[in-house]
Amino acid sequence: MAIQDVPGSMGTSASFILRLGQAIFSSASLLSMSLGVDFYSYTAFCFLVTVMGLVIPWSFTLALLDGYFILVQCPVRQLGILLVIVIGDWVLSILTLAAASSTAGIVDLLLQADESFCPPQYCSRYLISALLAFLSWIFSLASSLFNLWLLPSL
Repeated sequence: MAIQDVPGSMGTSASFILRLGQAIFSSASLLSMSLGVDFYSYTAFCFLVTVMGLVIPWSFTLALLDGYFILVQCPVRQLGILLVIVIGDWVLSILTLAAASSTAGIVDLLLQADESFCPPQYCSRYLISALLAFLSWIFSLASSLFNLWLLPSL
């Protein structure tokens, strides 16, 4: 399979859409967690905010690179560059899954414990933030799998 035939690999329009999806869902998760909510009370919530703070610039930068490669119609063919992108995607994908899972677990625990620990309006925001982080993880995982699939052909 030729490099141009791999949908979602770096330098394609599908990759551009995946990167924008990551950036949008990560930004929404970060905003949902941090605006008007005391997220710093729990370590899992701080972890989610930190990871989303890492994912946003990574995804946005790679979306800009994808846009550039689409405009010049030149796919990424350097093994070193693609290897860095694949490793970065995998690391951030694992961190995003861990942060989203820990946040969802803490919210579930708080909802079962008592309403005094987590008022309903806060818990719903925490839950929405975890859901958005899971959606960001899905886009990140898809992107990393497509680029990993491309790696052996170089």
